[in-house]
Amino acid sequence: MSTDQSTGAVKPSNEHPLHKYSQLFDENIEIIEEDILELPSPHITLLHMLSIQKRLNTAIDEDHYDGAVITHGTDTLEETAYFLDLTLDSPFPIVLTGAMRPIDEIGSDGVRNLQSAIWTALSEEAINKGILVVMNEEIHSARYVTKTHTTNVATFRTPTFGPIGIVSKSNVRFFQKIVFEETYPINSISKKVALLKAYTGMDSILFEALVESNIDGLVIEALGAGNMPPETLPGIKKLLDKGIPIVITSRAFNGIAQDIYAYKGGGKHLKGLGAIYAPGLTGVKARIKLHVLLENNISLEDLNEIFES
Repeated sequence: MSTDQSTGAVKPSNEHPLHKYSQLFDENIEIIEEDILELPSPHITLLHMLSIQKRLNTAIDEDHYDGAVITHGTDTLEETAYFLDLTLDSPFPIVLTGAMRPIDEIGSDGVRNLQSAIWTALSEEAINKGILVVMNEEIHSARYVTKTHTTNVATFRTPTFGPIGIVSKSNVRFFQKIVFEETYPINSISKKVALLKAYTGMDSILFEALVESNIDGLVIEALGAGNMPPETLPGIKKLLDKGIPIVITSRAFNGIAQDIYAYKGGGKHLKGLGAIYAPGLTGVKARIKLHVLLENNISLEDLNEIFES
C-alpha cells in the first residue's frame, strides 16, 4: 500500500515496494520472491488461502527451501495464518508478516517486520513451531494471535497466552513451546460456515434465517464464558435439529469458552442441546477450523472431541 498525498487515501501501488529491500541481510542466503496474489486483505477468501497452501505444499515437495515468509495485509492475516497452520505439515518454518503503516509513511514498519520474519524463518528453533506470525519484533503462534488495534503497530497480540518468542536485533529467541499440533489436509473449498456475535436482547431472527439457508456450520461468539440470551434458543435448536454443527466461542478478549452456567441459555444448557465448545479460539479462528474439519467430513461426535481437546 502507499498513500495518496493529495487525499490521504491509502491504496495498492502498482509495484510491490518490498522488492526494493531484498538485500537486507549479511547472511549468505538466497531469497526467491514470488507474487502469488495482489489483493487487499479484506478481499482474501478461503480459496485464496488454499492457493497459498498449495504453493507451500509444492515448496515442501521440492525439498529446496529452508523457510518461507508470506507478506499479507493485516486485516485477515490471522485467518490465513491459522488456515495454513491447520492444513500444512511443514519441515521448515513458515512465517506471516505485514505492516500497519504504508511504506511511504513516517515510522513505516513493513521493512523491519519483513526483516524480523526472515530472521525467524532462518532460525532452527522455529522448526516445528507451527505457522508463525511475526510483527513488531514479537513471534506469535498462528493458533491464538489476533489483531487488537485498528492502526497501532503493536496491534498483534496473543490474549491469555502471550507471544512465544521475540526478535531482538537479529537474534531470534523462543521461550514457549507448542505442546499440541493438528493437521488436516485439504484440497478444495465447498462448505459454508457462518459466524454470529451475541448481544444483549438477541432473539432468534438471525438463527431462523440461517435455518432456511444452506450453511454447513455455525460459529457463535457468545456472551461471557459461552452463554446466550434465552430468546435465541428456538432458532439454535432448529439448527441443531437440522444437523448443523454449532461451535461456541466467547466474545470476551481474554479467557476461554466453557460450559459453566446451568441456567436457560447458559453453557451447560447449550452443551446439553448439542453445541460444541472451542476453548481458547476466537470466533474467526473457530470458523476457519470448523470449515477445515467439515471439508474433511469429520463427524459431529468427532467434531466435539477435536474442538475440546
